Amino acid sequence: MKKFDKKSFEPLDSEEKELMESIEREEWRPVDDLNQEKQKAIEAVGNTLKKDKRINLRLSQKDYHQIQIRAIKEGIPYQTLISSIVHKYLDGSLH
Repeated sequence: MKKFDKKSFEPLDSEEKELMESIEREEWRPVDDLNQEKQKAIEAVGNTLKKDKRINLRLSQKDYHQIQIRAIKEGIPYQTLISSIVHKYLDGSLH
């Protein structure tokens, strides 16, 4: 497998560096049935992104406006931002 040109591409973080090194060590192997793996990935994404529950949430006027401003800066709807914050918090990636 071709080695990365380290001058043209630096990893973003330690996780990405480890992934690059594992590729260079040729630890990655092709799957037996690519179409089956693609279908499993598509189903997993569908289940992850499925939003089938509604909630009502009361916020202070100040928090509501700050969320709207942040959502505009991020280029996403404010409900999507709120959902993302909740998801990241529950996943442990937001403290």
